[in-house]
Amino acid sequence: MFKIGEFSKLSRIPIKTLRYYHQIGLLEPEQIDDFTGYRFYTAVQLIRLNRILALKDLGFKLEQIAQVLDDDLSAEQVRGMLRLREAEIEREIAAEQARLTRIQTRLQQFTQEAAMPTYDVVLKTVEPIHVASIRDVIGKYDQMGQLLGELFDVLAQNRVRPMGPPMAIYFDEGYQEVNVDIETAVPVANAQLQENGRVKLHHLPAFEVASVLYQGPYTHMSPAYQAIMEWISDNNYQIIGPNRDIYLRAPGLNVKPEEYVTEIQFPVAKR
Repeated sequence: MFKIGEFSKLSRIPIKTLRYYHQIGLLEPEQIDDFTGYRFYTAVQLIRLNRILALKDLGFKLEQIAQVLDDDLSAEQVRGMLRLREAEIEREIAAEQARLTRIQTRLQQFTQEAAMPTYDVVLKTVEPIHVASIRDVIGKYDQMGQLLGELFDVLAQNRVRPMGPPMAIYFDEGYQEVNVDIETAVPVANAQLQENGRVKLHHLPAFEVASVLYQGPYTHMSPAYQAIMEWISDNNYQIIGPNRDIYLRAPGLNVKPEEYVTEIQFPVAKR
């Protein structure tokens, strides 16, 4: 089982949201420690959480979501609810057009069998790496590229050639909607670069990691994170450090989002 912070990080849902879902009975922890009050979740609960998020994205209120999930509605009843919501969207202003499109897509999906991608999680040891890095608290995750760009600018000014792909290291206990504590890092040779106020040189330690390769846009990485979460739970491991995203094929000239390749790593140890 996972502590609420670990479950937050792997599901990419803020801790305060998970606590609220527990408070209203929408997503209850699998277990609550009688002594500490700590909440514990399991990988299986991701299925219900993903359904909550999907219905919430379609504009349903939380009490409506609870009805859909807990009242054992038939597929036809759910289709009917979606069509009612579709009619409401059609009467709303043009700013709601994007949400209407998602509703229509969801309706079409009821007649198709969803196919989830398969991810092969592997356990491996990563060697120590000497890196140049910048650690900062940024507004949102999508601003990470600016931080990495700043680091590459410093390397270029000092004629330092990267010795491997860039990466991002995430230090927050759980998923953050704002104020993300992140370190961008690039492997470099020893003594190639002098530290300054922003750029630091240090070694990333060796770790045993659970690793998975993901290909596609950064906005669709949740199933890959879910695969690692299930593997960690099923194989009796625990997370022991900040996770890393290593950008093996990143945005660049003539590289489409569906061609991005990212390795996701979580440092782990046996329980």
